[in-house]
Amino acid sequence: MPLIIRNEAKPMVVEKISGKFKNLFETEPRLFQSPGRINLIGEHTDYNEGFVLPAAIDKTIVAAINLNSKKMFRFYSFDYEEYFEIKISEIEIQDTLWANYLLGVIAQFQKNGLAVAGIDCVFGGDIPIGAGLSSSAALECAIAYGINELFNFKLSKMQLVKMAQKAEHEYAGVNCGIMDQFASVFGLDKQVVKLDCRSLEHSYFPLDLQDYSIVLCDTKVIHSLASTKYNTRRMECEEGVRILIQFAPEINSLRDVDMDLLLEHKSELEPVVFKRCKYIIEENRRVNETCLALEKNDFELFGNLLYASHEGLKNEYQVSCKELDILVDFTKSRKDVLGARMMGGGFGGCTINLVSKSSEEEFIAAIAKDYLKRTNIILEVYKIEVSKGTSEIS
Repeated sequence: MPLIIRNEAKPMVVEKISGKFKNLFETEPRLFQSPGRINLIGEHTDYNEGFVLPAAIDKTIVAAINLNSKKMFRFYSFDYEEYFEIKISEIEIQDTLWANYLLGVIAQFQKNGLAVAGIDCVFGGDIPIGAGLSSSAALECAIAYGINELFNFKLSKMQLVKMAQKAEHEYAGVNCGIMDQFASVFGLDKQVVKLDCRSLEHSYFPLDLQDYSIVLCDTKVIHSLASTKYNTRRMECEEGVRILIQFAPEINSLRDVDMDLLLEHKSELEPVVFKRCKYIIEENRRVNETCLALEKNDFELFGNLLYASHEGLKNEYQVSCKELDILVDFTKSRKDVLGARMMGGGFGGCTINLVSKSSEEEFIAAIAKDYLKRTNIILEVYKIEVSKGTSEIS
């Protein structure tokens, strides 16, 4: 049987985190939450200054934070059951990997001339780690938001998003785009957001799938290629821009390249670089087409665009893996599934599936059975709702 993950009641999560904080530090914390995210479509386009279509979800990181007088940062990961502390004057990248997400955020405040005194923090939540739902971005945003409120720094939401992104670059070593942190902070209840990753202009519209629902199927694999290949893909895209700019000086990123220009200069590019560029150009187009499909309630077109996105990610961007392909391929023969694709950076994590509500349970049972047979892995399935962004818990 599949393991169907439904949300633990949010008050229970908050109570556990708050209770642990009080036991450890014997003070009353302030509580902050920051959600994970899904991305309907637009994968790897964010760091190419393209378009994405994410939404915050009702799975969150909860952070309990308060000042201390110890001139130290003292952290406790509720999920890992690990304690970490460091002197304020000694912030640098640590062997304790989860601590780097918090320290990276604090370092950004310091770089901006904002002194962060000693703080205590206990954090945890129900965002599955490694599922492509951006648990790391949610943690960074919860800490950034909490510190901003605790010290009354009055930074804007956009400033916090950019600081959280830089923390990921500098302390986690992943040169991510801005989508994950943006969706976590700017998400709205029952709304998806189309984000222009160059201008950061964004617009919201309701996500009303009517007779369909979004089901996430977690491969439960995290291939070690993920972080290194992510950075490699970014460099390959930059190589494409470096060459194409010789023929069109107005180009700043692949966002500015159309298919005619790319095909005209195909011979100038290494075959692998051509494939990466082609995928990005087509994926940006798919984001815009998906927005139109959703506005017209054309869910069949939306589903087709999901499948097309996966084919591009698999064959041209080459960030899929056997387990993701098994899950997507299974859906193609089912009339109750309109579309599916891998979601996130790749090499593991989840697929996002557009499934008829009337056959949701039957679909989950069938895909889990097939996946177990073919991989010997018990599938985890997440039922999610689109929710609000980062906030303080009153």
